[in-house]
Amino acid sequence: MQDFNNGFQTSKTKIDSDASKSNLRVWVLLLALIPTLVMGIVLATIFTVNKTYDEDSQVKDRIKRITDPVALSLAISISNNQRDEAKRLLTNLQLNERGFVRSISVFDDQNQLFVTSHFQGEVDGMRYENSLITLTKQELQYIGNDILVRAPIFKLSDDERSKLDQPHSKFKPGPMLGYISIIFDNEKATEGHHTSIILAFIVVLCGVQINLLFTIRLVRYFTGPISEITSLITHVRYGTNVSLIDKSYISELDTMKEGINYLAHSVQHYRTETDESVQQATGDLLKTLEQIEIQNVELDMAKKRAQEASRTKSEFLANMSHELRTPLNGVIGFSKQLAKTPLHSSQLEYIQTIERSANNLLSIINDILDFSKLEAGKMVIENIPFGLRDCLDETLAIISTSAHEKGLEIVVDVEADVPDNVNGDSMHLNQIITNLVGNAIKFTDAGSISVKVSLESSHLNKVILRFEVQDTGIGIRKEHQKNLFQAFTQAESSISRRFGGTGLGLIITQRLVSSLNGEISFSSKEGFGSKFWFTMPLELCQFKLGDSIPIKSLSNKSILIYETRTLSSNMLAKKMRLWNIHYRMATSLDDLKAKLASSLSFDYLILSCNGLCHEKEVSAILDIAQPKVGRVFLLHDCHQNEQDIEKLRGSVDGIISTPFTDLALARQLLYSQNTEQPAEPIDIKQPIVNDRKSLTVLAVDDNPANLMLIKTLLEELVTNVVTAASGADAVKISQSQRFDLILMDIQMPDIDGIAATQLIREKSVNRNTPVIAVTAHAIDEEKQKILSSGIEGHLPKPIDDKALSNVIDKWVVRPKFTHFDVHTLNWELCLTQASQKQELAIEMLKMLLDTMPETTQLIDEALESRNNEAMLAIIHKLHGACCYCGVPTTQKLCQQIESSLKQGHTAEMLEPEILELLDELTKVESAIKQVISQLSSEIS
Repeated sequence: MQDFNNGFQTSKTKIDSDASKSNLRVWVLLLALIPTLVMGIVLATIFTVNKTYDEDSQVKDRIKRITDPVALSLAISISNNQRDEAKRLLTNLQLNERGFVRSISVFDDQNQLFVTSHFQGEVDGMRYENSLITLTKQELQYIGNDILVRAPIFKLSDDERSKLDQPHSKFKPGPMLGYISIIFDNEKATEGHHTSIILAFIVVLCGVQINLLFTIRLVRYFTGPISEITSLITHVRYGTNVSLIDKSYISELDTMKEGINYLAHSVQHYRTETDESVQQATGDLLKTLEQIEIQNVELDMAKKRAQEASRTKSEFLANMSHELRTPLNGVIGFSKQLAKTPLHSSQLEYIQTIERSANNLLSIINDILDFSKLEAGKMVIENIPFGLRDCLDETLAIISTSAHEKGLEIVVDVEADVPDNVNGDSMHLNQIITNLVGNAIKFTDAGSISVKVSLESSHLNKVILRFEVQDTGIGIRKEHQKNLFQAFTQAESSISRRFGGTGLGLIITQRLVSSLNGEISFSSKEGFGSKFWFTMPLELCQFKLGDSIPIKSLSNKSILIYETRTLSSNMLAKKMRLWNIHYRMATSLDDLKAKLASSLSFDYLILSCNGLCHEKEVSAILDIAQPKVGRVFLLHDCHQNEQDIEKLRGSVDGIISTPFTDLALARQLLYSQNTEQPAEPIDIKQPIVNDRKSLTVLAVDDNPANLMLIKTLLEELVTNVVTAASGADAVKISQSQRFDLILMDIQMPDIDGIAATQLIREKSVNRNTPVIAVTAHAIDEEKQKILSSGIEGHLPKPIDDKALSNVIDKWVVRPKFTHFDVHTLNWELCLTQASQKQELAIEMLKMLLDTMPETTQLIDEALESRNNEAMLAIIHKLHGACCYCGVPTTQKLCQQIESSLKQGHTAEMLEPEILELLDELTKVESAIKQVISQLSSEIS
């Protein structure tokens, strides 16, 4: 086998050497012959062309020397009508130019033959066929090897005749007497041309042959050594036995031979060493592979242990969440219920302390669970439309209570160029702002907190917003700032003892911002507060999420503002300048009274209750302002005296709770103009009558305290409440009684909530009744498992009355559609994508319905014309609209077709999917019409 391989390599080497030699010979021949051949052809062509041109010039000169004198002499003969004289002249000319002049004919001015030197048969061919007026000079016509020359004959005066014997004399032509036609024999000139071409070809051929002889000798002289050197290099290349070259060459070839011999020897030595090294490395590699295989087995076992540990951790978190939230549900729920009963002030304070402590404990549990979800990468990011300013108002309205209780000033400043209608994850944005503002409130004892939103960049339909939260709190020492974004770590150990908390708020915030593709950072100085900022990329929403606020109608209005706090005063002044409102600021009561007592009148008065909490003080100012002010608004912090504020409600046009965004302020100023009379004051002593819904609800829970709490909360909302202490009891009760809603605990000892729900669906009259899971599980996997089991909704513990009321409104009072498949149009998904705003969801469906006929027509046209670019544009636009309208099947088909078109598929190849999409659009159109019709009738 080894001999065969060596023979094969030797044959291959020989073939490669012969091929290289042949190629070299061909290249040398080509490079030597082509330039010579090209230059020879060029020179021969130049010689032939010049020779031909010279011969033609000589012929033409000879013709002119013959024709011009004859034409002058014939002018006399024609004038005197002397045909014999003309005949004699022609005969002499033909005899003198024998062999060159073949035939001569003379025609008069009527184009008739005057005289000819030959027989009559050739005359017609020599006659001028055009008008004689055009024959003004000598004309040549080539006929085969002959040249036909026609020259005009003009009449000469006596003076001009006397000049005939004078050389170089010029004649002025008179009237045309006729013309002469002469046929010259051009055969000798043509033969001369051919002779020149043949001679040039012979010269070129001789030059090429001489060059070829020298080139072949050069090739033989050099290709032999080069061929041997090439063969040696080929042997070195393929690793065969190398025989060094021992011949002597000339000049540079010998130097090349010595270099190649040295290189071949070095390569052979290197290969020998390499083979030995490879053998050694192969042995080491085999040992290493055995070790790696052992390590892989160990890593696989470690991976399984880690997965098992992760599963155990998830189960522990789920169970811990359930076990901790279950008692907290009772503590918080009954604390709220107890606070509604008549209590002494000290008792109410104790109850509020219990509720506040339980909420703090619940917040710690939520932080730990959020951190665990972020660690496991289980955080779900949503992309739904929302109103940015309304989102800020709702978020800060909840958290600002604790700021007002500490007497802190909190201000929101949203720049005018910040868009309001955006797409993004509003829930996690709320969580980020809540964490940052909550920290600012926690670590600020006095002063202010500002929340600022600005536009950092904008491109097409994407924007990057910058959120800043700045406080005047205790600040952070420089040496502690590096530990700020570490889990379970606060700046100092005394911080957790003084302010509480787990140290997870900022790390959760940082990871949420990173999950949303943003950045977060901060700056701080001890004793001077801190400023945290983060950026958030969002998409512009193509739908309007709220009413358009005609802010331009506020232009040129006048307003008087009383605000003693600098930050709030500056923010209000900035908004007034932006809206082009003429404003006056009053920073003290005396200044306010002085401006009200002046001759000026105002369209609006904004009166801050900071320092004016008593009804009598505000009423006195309102009495002064009433003749000169159109509308009056109170800026109210929620910690201030609620009873006094409520008493003033009937005396003012609106009460604005702080903090507020510019949109909320503009809405108050504009919408208040439509109020004819101020609303009647609310008597806060009058008990509020709870309008309970006429519903029957089944509550299931194995914990007696939780069951009692759910029953107590439900009795405030619905008329009939039935309880069951186990899953078996719930199944038994459901077989005989129909319910409007079932609230089902999940973790129960005998039959859990999921199994009980499945039995209710199979064997009871409540198979279509909405079942809502009431559970303390807060892990996303548990929620998905619950919702995928057939349970419609999820209500987390601890339960409050507002969340319970929202669940009843959503699942009992909600519209039910049975005329179409839920995959064609999912109303619940549509509501979710519209932030649970029914009016917005209906508006989105109407917009999709309005564009559907045009979209269908464009798809048909693009499919018929096989226009792939147009089809991609249409499907892309339809796909974008489907993302906000709860049409899952249509959205899936659009995504599939769009992806295929981008990968290079044609519309013709995707015709089945496109036709399926058109059928689905017909179903969607019918479903949208049914939804709009049914909801319109229910609203009316």
